[in-house]
Amino acid sequence: MYAIIETGGKQIKVELGQEIYIEKVVGEAKDIVTFDKVLFVGGKDMKVGVPFVEGATVTGKVMEQGRGKKITVYKYKPKKNYHRKLGHRQPFTKIIIDGINL
Repeated sequence: MYAIIETGGKQIKVELGQEIYIEKVVGEAKDIVTFDKVLFVGGKDMKVGVPFVEGATVTGKVMEQGRGKKITVYKYKPKKNYHRKLGHRQPFTKIIIDGINL
């Protein structure tokens, strides 16, 4: 059984026991997180939401909070002596999917 959920402005296909990295959600390690924006549930009997499947939830356990690799942004304007070097690390949450409930 699998489901497609919406979180952090993205749609993610999840299965039981799968590890996913998503945009940061509030919670400490070992906390349980519930996603109620379920767009699709697949398996033996499929359910498609309009836009979400009524009563369907996906639960997962927060394993860690972290930040991704650094991305370097360099701004430059020719002949104007303008140079700016910036860096950014996007926060993420690692979650293991525990259950898909209808």
